[in-house]
Amino acid sequence: MLKDIFINPFVDMVEAPDFLLQVLWEGLVSGILYALIALGFVLIFRSSRIFNFAQGIMVVFAALTLVGLHAMGVPAWVSVALTLVVMFILAVAIERVVLRPLVGQPDIILFMATIGITLFLIGFGEIIFGGENKVMITEELGIPTDSVVLEPWGGLLILEQKDITAVVVAALLVVALLLFLNKTRMGRAIRALGDDHQAALSVGISLQTIWVLVWFIAGIIALVTGIAWGARAGVSFALEVIAYKALPVLMLGGLESITGAIIGGLMIGILEKVFEIYWGQPLLGGNTETWFAFVLALIVLLFRPQGLFGEKIIERV
Repeated sequence: MLKDIFINPFVDMVEAPDFLLQVLWEGLVSGILYALIALGFVLIFRSSRIFNFAQGIMVVFAALTLVGLHAMGVPAWVSVALTLVVMFILAVAIERVVLRPLVGQPDIILFMATIGITLFLIGFGEIIFGGENKVMITEELGIPTDSVVLEPWGGLLILEQKDITAVVVAALLVVALLLFLNKTRMGRAIRALGDDHQAALSVGISLQTIWVLVWFIAGIIALVTGIAWGARAGVSFALEVIAYKALPVLMLGGLESITGAIIGGLMIGILEKVFEIYWGQPLLGGNTETWFAFVLALIVLLFRPQGLFGEKIIERV
């Protein structure tokens, strides 16, 4: 038994390095998408102290809107633009109808409000788009669907071009987001709200404007994530469950850390895939990907409650 845990998996890695690379690649792709979803949570929490439970359904809603518009005869890239308009309208509606009346209320009230947004979007989405699975318009968006075949160490490594596209686009989106937050006036305003709410408001930063902006950015992230996941697994309300894999990413990386969201997503994506292949399937019969990330995050929280990249809070009395 100890040999199966501590020796055999590493022997398998050494004997088949090409297969190990395949596992690492699959984990990297998943990890980048987890990190993207986690960024949506982090941005909204930093600017408003609201844990956005609705981020998962926003991924689904954005993907369904895109596919639904194209099914109505709208060209693919026009559908993308119109979906962004829909996500902006959604951001404005959430700020005006839900968040603005709740300013100053306890955090739990705002959290419950995002659960209400989730349930509304589920029902609204099912009424408009139906509950059946749909196919992402991958080829119509110009996303390649072929494979790149490599032969490292005389073995075999298959890279799906749609996964390569997802990694590149996600990386560019993260870079653009970091540049926006650090180099633009509105980006610095978002950071200021995250650092000190009262000080930011005292110098004239508009809370309502920032809320609309961060919810719209979260909508953009949701659309990109929905396209990437939809290209891999189809478009359905089951994507919401995948989106909640960002929760252990936040626990691991820290709820306020953009760097933590990125690194935490990559760590969980890669580690859960490696554990599934080399330990989960031989010893536990598989299906460990459904719980591994949560167990890993729980272990980290036992030793570092604020997460790996969260700031340690010291209260003086």
